[in-house]
Amino acid sequence: MSVMMQEMSWQDFKAKKDEAVVFLPVGSTEQHGPGLPLSVDAIISTELAKMVAEKINGIVAPTINYGYKSAPLSGGGPLFPGTLDLNGNTLIQIVYDVLEELINDNIKKIFVMNGHYENEAFILEAVDLISRKHENVTIIESSWFGANIISDDVMDKVFDEVEFPGWALEHAAIAETSMMMYFRPDLVHMEKFVEDGVDEELGYAIYPASKCSVPETGLLATARSSSVMKGRLLAENITEKYKEIIKERM
Repeated sequence: MSVMMQEMSWQDFKAKKDEAVVFLPVGSTEQHGPGLPLSVDAIISTELAKMVAEKINGIVAPTINYGYKSAPLSGGGPLFPGTLDLNGNTLIQIVYDVLEELINDNIKKIFVMNGHYENEAFILEAVDLISRKHENVTIIESSWFGANIISDDVMDKVFDEVEFPGWALEHAAIAETSMMMYFRPDLVHMEKFVEDGVDEELGYAIYPASKCSVPETGLLATARSSSVMKGRLLAENITEKYKEIIKERM
């Protein structure tokens, strides 16, 4: 039986839900350069959640496909057509409401899988507020690119030709492109690849966002040397780490 909640009947869900870890993927609809779709953050968070759920007999709830405002130097910003942003309070309320509905269905273990750099503070606010109300429910929140999730050995293999620029600038670059090549090769168009990026992160923010210099491609770092093999290495490594965390903490 599929681990995807939207593919289950209500009877199948009812039979499994009380003992399962339920994963809630949260992504965004955001530009990812010329060669990747707007749905990268949602696809990666969903596919990683699915991989972990299949290992532990979990359930993957329907993905939240919109995220907090894309920032110029971590996502390209809102000036690119197709980038659809939520206000912070909206994202908090959506995550809160979904978590509450899951808890009302007697779910006791929830893992929120974030795939969009700018989302985290707002997801954590929702998790904090709901956990104060439901202290008997264990909720873990994690961004797949968070500290100590990917092993140093895998990072060395993924960034073997290009220096790791930091996760803010690693947008539509090697890690995301490689995982998309692994998960959804039909949506990756390497024939549109261009070498582009920015020199460094700023230590400040500029408003309006149009005053911040972002390449016309929307790329913040190079995707050169991306591969299916690197995508598989990342996905499998992240999956094993999350299995360990769930076993230890839930």
